[in-house]
Amino acid sequence: MSPVPVPDNETDERWKWFKGCLGALDGTYIKVKVPAIDRKPYRTRKGQICTNVLGVCTRDLLFTYVLAGWEGSAADSRVLRDAISRPNGLKITPGTYYLFT
Repeated sequence: MSPVPVPDNETDERWKWFKGCLGALDGTYIKVKVPAIDRKPYRTRKGQICTNVLGVCTRDLLFTYVLAGWEGSAADSRVLRDAISRPNGLKITPGTYYLFT
């Protein structure tokens, strides 16, 4: 399913200000257990051992893309850059965008 951008003639008060928006994306941490020797890259800035997960959804809150597996120390921008650069990764057509929450 491909997300549909907010049209120029949108009348919904919640979305009319976001012409061209495909939806929203954000990263979240999920706590994981890894062997002690591998913990360093999974340690977040708050000291927790986590994996960094990127989730992308449409305006209707339907997930269209999820990228899991990055270490907790990875910056959101690095995870997003990886998602966009993958052959079957996140696609953003020219003139459209996602809200980064």
